[in-house]
Amino acid sequence: MKHTLLTLALFPATLALASCANAQSGDSPPMVVTAGEPVALAEGSPFTAEAHANFAEPWALKFHPETGMIFITEKAGVLKVYDPATGAISDVSGVPEVAYAGQGGLGDIAFAPDFSASRMVYLSWAASDGDNGTFAVVGRGTLECGAEGCAISGLSEIWRQSRAGERRGHYSHRIAFSPDGQYLFISSGDRQEQTPAQDLGNNLGGIVRLNLDGTPAAGNPFAAQGSPADQMWSYGQRNLLGLAMREDGELWELEHGPAGGDELNFVVAGANYGWPTRSNGDNYNGVAIPDHTEDDGFTQPALHWTPVIGPGGMDFYSGEMFADWQGQLLVANLTIPSVVRIATDSGANSAEELGRYEFPNRLRDIEIAPDGAVWVIEDGDNGRLIRLTPAE
Repeated sequence: MKHTLLTLALFPATLALASCANAQSGDSPPMVVTAGEPVALAEGSPFTAEAHANFAEPWALKFHPETGMIFITEKAGVLKVYDPATGAISDVSGVPEVAYAGQGGLGDIAFAPDFSASRMVYLSWAASDGDNGTFAVVGRGTLECGAEGCAISGLSEIWRQSRAGERRGHYSHRIAFSPDGQYLFISSGDRQEQTPAQDLGNNLGGIVRLNLDGTPAAGNPFAAQGSPADQMWSYGQRNLLGLAMREDGELWELEHGPAGGDELNFVVAGANYGWPTRSNGDNYNGVAIPDHTEDDGFTQPALHWTPVIGPGGMDFYSGEMFADWQGQLLVANLTIPSVVRIATDSGANSAEELGRYEFPNRLRDIEIAPDGAVWVIEDGDNGRLIRLTPAE
């Protein structure tokens, strides 16, 4: 069952923006915020919003599993930590050199499932091949925080895309772990080349499933085909900027379509999602791509959007502040600045948009805090970190 949500009447001003556009929405000049500064939202929003700090081209945010501090990656290659209790912001040392251009730079951050014992933290970034090409890369190192600040030591690369691309987009490089803490999942974009997504001779255009040290996990569906196919969990995917694991072990991904056809997928081992052979959008130059059909031989999206929403990060809600939202998916959107709330049904391979809440600027990432508050971070040169609690 597929659902298409048309938003032309609701958001006419945003339709000229491509799904992968980098411009920041809104006409307000950059401002430095004070922690707790109110953020005006549309009438009827379920949120009360407070800005806490500004960051330069933030890409991902994650809560430290023990302290509640928020780690934020900035695309140019800076990792910062924000303490909500004091408002203090500091840089984290030990971050790798990144290839900062286009959509490339420092990407995701994730704490190891066994962080309390291992102190391992995972980072993704765009790395140069020493010439004109770049790779999406994931590495891990040991994180320690003390009176002098936080530092990553022993950072080493554990995975990279199997070949470099000359274009500076569609790295994807989101990170997720299985609930049992045994497996590492990484989204690997098609690097704006399209056809690699249907070729298991490379690891572009899909999701890889690895052991925590970056080696291919046993039982992967294409292991018999050798490297790099032995890494692949799914393929036929474009630019996967949302990757989230439910507590019950369901893996979902959210990807940018071309001109139309952003899609949410329930990720199944060995599934081919059809890109670029099938898409519910068309090429930017106007050349049509056949839409998905029930008999096209590919796994169908659970939900798709035309016009696009331009999704950023996503997270499944767990907490008490929004008790009725338990297990629902919250998505931060770029092209249509908003948070979308979605109910998923893996058994029917379907999903339903339950709510869409407007924001003043593009949203890059979203994360659920230990206390159940929702935190989002804006895209752009002066992106605000915003805490969302239930509207009064």
